[in-house]
Amino acid sequence: MDEHGIRPDIGQALRYLGVREDPEGTMARAVEAEAARLVRAVRPRYVYRLFPIERGRSGVILRGSGVTLPGRLASRMLAQCDQAALLACTLGAGFETMLRAVQVRDMARAVILDACGSALVEAGCDGLERALASRYPGRYLTDRFSPGYGDLPLGVQDAICTALDASRRLGIQVTPSLLMNPSKSVTAVIGLAWEPQPARVRGCEHCSLAGTCTIREGGKSCAD
Repeated sequence: MDEHGIRPDIGQALRYLGVREDPEGTMARAVEAEAARLVRAVRPRYVYRLFPIERGRSGVILRGSGVTLPGRLASRMLAQCDQAALLACTLGAGFETMLRAVQVRDMARAVILDACGSALVEAGCDGLERALASRYPGRYLTDRFSPGYGDLPLGVQDAICTALDASRRLGIQVTPSLLMNPSKSVTAVIGLAWEPQPARVRGCEHCSLAGTCTIREGGKSCAD
C-alpha cells in the first residue's frame, strides 16, 4: 500500500466548507495552506479484501466475510459481479490529535482542517480504488458505495470492519451510534465484474445526507 502522493482535492474541501463563491481565491489559498500542513503530518491508511458473491433472500452475501448487504442499491450495483471488495480507509488518531491542537488555538483554521481531512480520506479511498484496478487489470470495477448510501444501512459498517480486522490493522472502532472512531474513517464496497459496469451511485438521490446537505441549498452538488 503506497499512500505517498495522495492529496486532498481542494475543490472538494471547499464544497465541504459550503463555499459557493470565492472570486478572490482567499478561501482556496487558506485551504491549500491547511492541506499542505495536513499531508506533511498525516497519510491515509487502508485495507481491503475480496470475497465471492452469493445472492440470498436477505441480500447480497459476501461468502466467508460474515457480511450481507441488504437492499436495492447493493443488489443493483453488484448484479453483474462475482466478487466484491470490502475496504476501509482512515486518517487515524494522528488527525484527531492534530485537529484538537488546532481547535485550541484557532477555531476558524480547525474548521478548514476538518474539511481537508474529509477530502483527504476520500482521496485515500480513490488511491485504494486505483490500486485495486491496477492489481486486477482484467476486471471492471463498480463505483464504490458506502453504508449510509441509498438503502444500505449504516449498521453494516460494524460487520465490514470485523471482516477486515480494521480494529487491529487500522485502529478503527464502530461506536454504538454507528459512527466510526477515528472520525475520518470510511468503509465501502466495490464490485468486480468481467464486463463494464454502467451502474452509478454518484448523485444526490443515493446520498444519506440528501435531506440536510448545505451544498444542495445553493443549487449545487458534490459533483459540481
